[in-house]
Amino acid sequence: MKDKIEFIAFDADDTLWENELYFQEFEQEFCKLLGKYLPAASISDELFKTEMKNLHMYGYGLKSMMLSMIETACRVSASNCEIQCIEEIIRYGQELLQRPVTLLEGVQEVLLQLQGRYKLVLATKGDLFDQKRKVVNSGLQDYFCHIEIMSDKKCADYQKLLAHLGCKPENFLMVGNSAKSDILPVLELGGCAAHIPHHITWAHEQFEGKINHPDCILLGNIREILTII
Repeated sequence: MKDKIEFIAFDADDTLWENELYFQEFEQEFCKLLGKYLPAASISDELFKTEMKNLHMYGYGLKSMMLSMIETACRVSASNCEIQCIEEIIRYGQELLQRPVTLLEGVQEVLLQLQGRYKLVLATKGDLFDQKRKVVNSGLQDYFCHIEIMSDKKCADYQKLLAHLGCKPENFLMVGNSAKSDILPVLELGGCAAHIPHHITWAHEQFEGKINHPDCILLGNIREILTII
């Protein structure tokens, strides 16, 4: 694999820094707010249904989650939830939007060793403003020759990225935690992938199958990428 790779692209959330852990903490607080209406598991199910319904309008990210929470609160409570509930959703969400970025272990070390040997790219999806904030606050932006904040991560989105980079799929390696977003679309295009599962995965990104592909490698942590390239 290492002989043909020119560009290495890294996912951001839950690959370079912690993210889903904070989203799930937010969801737990949301379930407590609506605890008098439904059990926590049912609140989570209702929120997920709302998020999936709204995904084509709001896209991914924390602001999308906040809007879906407000809608879910109104529906679950039959529009009887107190205004303080809505205020708490906004307050907690705004707090998360300003939270410092926590890099995952080994990230800076790996980027430092790869920089100069390969052209490094940051390829993430989500809310434009929030992702830009996290990139800047991470202190990692100087490692990358290109930063792409995508509205989604389907084959067409990767095709646009490859065209912009002037890179053939076979010369491209994508590193990420989501099989659905970071791995399968790239393999479908003829690229290479390194899958680093995170200990927490959003339900929408979960993939139950097993990936058997000659150009896909399963890693236990980000440092292991140094052993394959």
